[in-house]
Amino acid sequence: MSLNGRLASLRPRLTCGPSLWLRPQRRGLNAFITRAPTPQQPPLLPDQFRLAVKDNIATGPQDGKPLPTTCASRILSSHESPFEATIVRQLKDRGARVVGKTNMDEFGMGTHSINSAHGDTVQATKHEGETILLSAGGSSGGSALVVASDEADIALGTDTGGSVRLPAAYCGVVGYKPSYGMISRYGVVPYANSLDTVGFLARNAGAIRRLVVGKGLYNEHDPRDPTSLSSSTRDRCTAARDFYGANEPLTGNEDDFKQLLRGLTFGIPVEYNIEELEGQVRQAWQQAAGFLRDELGARVVPVSLPSTRHALSAYYVIAPAEASSNLAKYDGVRYGLRQAEVEGESEGESEGESEGESEGGRNRGSKDVLYSAVRGSGLGAEVKRRILLGSYTLSSKARDNYFVQAQRVRQLVRRDFDAAFKLPNPLRDAYLDDQSQQMALADMDEGVTLENKLGPAQVDFLLCPTAPTLPPLVDTIKQDQKSHRALEAYVNDVLTVPASLAGLPAVSIPKSTSAHESGAAGEQWRGDVMGLQLIGQYWDDARLLAAADALSTLLK
Repeated sequence: MSLNGRLASLRPRLTCGPSLWLRPQRRGLNAFITRAPTPQQPPLLPDQFRLAVKDNIATGPQDGKPLPTTCASRILSSHESPFEATIVRQLKDRGARVVGKTNMDEFGMGTHSINSAHGDTVQATKHEGETILLSAGGSSGGSALVVASDEADIALGTDTGGSVRLPAAYCGVVGYKPSYGMISRYGVVPYANSLDTVGFLARNAGAIRRLVVGKGLYNEHDPRDPTSLSSSTRDRCTAARDFYGANEPLTGNEDDFKQLLRGLTFGIPVEYNIEELEGQVRQAWQQAAGFLRDELGARVVPVSLPSTRHALSAYYVIAPAEASSNLAKYDGVRYGLRQAEVEGESEGESEGESEGESEGGRNRGSKDVLYSAVRGSGLGAEVKRRILLGSYTLSSKARDNYFVQAQRVRQLVRRDFDAAFKLPNPLRDAYLDDQSQQMALADMDEGVTLENKLGPAQVDFLLCPTAPTLPPLVDTIKQDQKSHRALEAYVNDVLTVPASLAGLPAVSIPKSTSAHESGAAGEQWRGDVMGLQLIGQYWDDARLLAAADALSTLLK
């Protein structure tokens, strides 16, 4: 059966079959940290599904045995949560059976899931008889891999700046980041509170759509989470979408999907066509846009998001600043790694020192030495790097020049998105903003600057790549780390960060690349799938998931 035939044969069940975008020989290495005590068989009942949970989301005991929550960090290596995250409980009520906790970058800080106290998470695939180790993306790399390898039907991740969408793109699955405040964060270990969002991964968008929208998950307020939208605000947002006819029915076949996409306008952000885009990624993006326009009859127009060019820099000021505050609690006193464990490892290293003293003459029992020893031993290099960066940007000398400016950029990014979408942002009074509308660039004179091409609002969704490249080789990543070029990995977030700063819903769907696109002459093969990202207006999640379901089903 052809790929189109297999895609069209999908039926509206919550559980989903093997990934249609992955080769059978692709498998995840070290994707699970802890598996549920009782081996879980594939579910037989239509409403049951296997759920994998990222290791920074709290889980209670399974079958009477603990399922630790360690955040892939040594400092929490022995931590067992006394409660369960709201999202885990909600999914259990909807038929979920937890199969285990997935590996990740420590505290969610990383791009390739190799910053973990439990070892690297990588995807192994075979090409022409050779085993190739590729990045699984980060920080939710383990969650993406267990879905890709059919060890779970749905996996939970957290998306701060793209940590669900990037692994989905690299592993050839679907990754969805909801509107900020839609899904409860209670029980999620915080990295950056104003950005952290619980996300979902599955092998097709329909499974996520039926879970989040069909089973009402999007409409549940959690009073224990201060960032969870209240019931009245949710009703107001939903009513606004109803007024604009934006809530689509869940039922639909291939003809319904074509009709849905035919009536939509997709924007192509010109600022996202960056120099770092690999040729095969750019070509697949162009093919998808052409397919929407030529085959399905959708309107495809260029749009401008001028402030997004500064989004990545702003993100790496805001997120580390919030992380430096959030991670201050890990001091070796209340939970996690203890001083005795650290001292036991370092016994004998200070035999020449006077009893009760350490290097520099400080008392080894003082709180400064305690905190330094525990945090120095228990936190990884990337986490320390971001804590130091965040502490600096919040300092009195740097705050105005960095943190305050980054927050201003964030507001500009939100304004640019609001200007591009047809639907207004239900949390804002758009009529008070004279910069809230924008017209198609094709209708403007070529001499007019991008910033001045403002006019009638235009698009339903934005279409762009999820990542600028195909998944890099693990060996290349390791070499960059040894060469002190680890910061170069941050550029992989450049296309996902803007939606996170604005709190908008976004979903990554897989798009296959043809054989002749998969690598230039002399380059090693790095996979045959890339991620396409759809971005929608705030609280337009139902339509966004419907469009993602339709497009991923119809794309060749």
